[in-house]
Amino acid sequence: MEHHGFKKELGLLDLTMISLGGIIGSGWLFGSLYAAQIAGPAATISWVIGGFAVLMIGFVYAELGAMLPESGAIVRYPHLSHGQLTGFIMGWAAWIAYASVPAVEAEGVMQYASHWFPALWNPKTSLLTGLGLLVAALLMFAFFLINYAGVRFFARINTTVTLIKFIMPLATIIIFLFVGLHWSNLSHVGGFAPDGSSGILTAVATSGVIFAYLGFRQALDLAAEARNPQRDIPLALIYSITIGIVLYVLLQLVFIAGVPATSLAKGWANVNFSAPFAELAASLSLGWFAILLYADAILSPAGTGNVYTASTTRVLYALARNRYFPKALAKVDQKTGIPVISLVVAFILGLIFLLPFPSWQSLVGLVSSATVFTYIIGPVSLAVFRKTAPKGRRPFRLSGAGLIGPVAYVIGSLIVYWTGWKIDSKLLIAILIGIVLYVIFSLAMPEQIQRPTAQAVKSGMWMVVYLIAMLALSYLGSSQLGGLKNVIPYPWDMVVVIILSLIFYYWGVASGYHTPDLDEALAEHANANLKEGELSPSVEDSPSL
Repeated sequence: MEHHGFKKELGLLDLTMISLGGIIGSGWLFGSLYAAQIAGPAATISWVIGGFAVLMIGFVYAELGAMLPESGAIVRYPHLSHGQLTGFIMGWAAWIAYASVPAVEAEGVMQYASHWFPALWNPKTSLLTGLGLLVAALLMFAFFLINYAGVRFFARINTTVTLIKFIMPLATIIIFLFVGLHWSNLSHVGGFAPDGSSGILTAVATSGVIFAYLGFRQALDLAAEARNPQRDIPLALIYSITIGIVLYVLLQLVFIAGVPATSLAKGWANVNFSAPFAELAASLSLGWFAILLYADAILSPAGTGNVYTASTTRVLYALARNRYFPKALAKVDQKTGIPVISLVVAFILGLIFLLPFPSWQSLVGLVSSATVFTYIIGPVSLAVFRKTAPKGRRPFRLSGAGLIGPVAYVIGSLIVYWTGWKIDSKLLIAILIGIVLYVIFSLAMPEQIQRPTAQAVKSGMWMVVYLIAMLALSYLGSSQLGGLKNVIPYPWDMVVVIILSLIFYYWGVASGYHTPDLDEALAEHANANLKEGELSPSVEDSPSL
């Protein structure tokens, strides 16, 4: 098996903490503020919508992860269901999303650390200073060293850090609820939803709401290193998302009620804190707790950056295993069980993303849009695998997949659309450029980069047209949701997105085919299951949701 070099050392707790560690990062520190600026008190609804959306997508990946526990799974699934072109598009987008997150989290650490070391952060420009950039780079090097030590050491560090990360936001909720919060803020001037439904939806995509939830898939990316992936991957995904939803909704609620009246004088859009919860704690005469929050604000995003360094490494490995990137990136070191060259490249890529985007919020929209875009392939691949591998062993079988699949795809498309033209144009154009580069390098380096077959090109055309259609919708869409020309007014623009998304979903399912690599992957996992003494492949005995 090609990925036998990986060491199977992760249990259910490890996997849950890896996903939860990806969810609880800088999102909880800044997301509540930015969501409130856009949607006011109705930001609580934004967190519910975002959580529901990610949960629907999570259910889909629970079946996929149990059926095919692949390293860098998000890159592997479209390759196995649609061939090289669709697989490359999703892999390229995943690379864009994942490689930048350690930089985002390192920047979040610097912003909070500036409470003690002001030289790291310029509050006038909301940007890192030169010293801040240097220290952020050193922090990312620490992520590199932890991952280089091996997956067992990484898991121990991550589980410990995540437990602490979970305790602090939970303590924030409990302590804030027992002090004098300003519940009248829920109906402050402008009402509960000052910008109406458009503000709620925009907050979902651009304020950090979706960004905060997106870490759930980290356990999936390390599935090849799980001891019992068929059982533990679905549980880890569902546990982490559910905990995240409850935590973030309550955090948003206490943040809204904690903002002092003086900060609301000019409305929610002008509420601003450099360290939101810590400053609120100080305003509520909780100076001792503010100190703890400042300390945790360094630990939380650092832990998430460490998790994403691991995930980026596995995504690069999968890109190379699919032969979209040079084969050297797929080499796993036998001693550490880590694709070391991929880890080095992931570190360098993170530094590159840190430099041109030195502001946390400037990266959040791009990362969120890119990551959600990669999620939409899950429902399509699931439906294709149900068709092309009906007898494949599914330890977790999603009931109602015929409904949940298209709903999850539509939700993903809507979130990408809500991100707006300013971000979508950069993302979708970058993906289209990636397609051109892939074609060029596959022709120039056929021994390293696999050329897409005629069948793969045919099966991938739906995705190319989808990209162009989403770019056009972002250009023509309503200005309320970030569109450029306002040709399609709100809310009719959302109706158009929903209708087109359903068309592309069913087109994508119809375009899938039984790829040669799917047989190889199924055989590998079946052999691994039999060697570990598991049951023979069967669908009938699979639990469902």
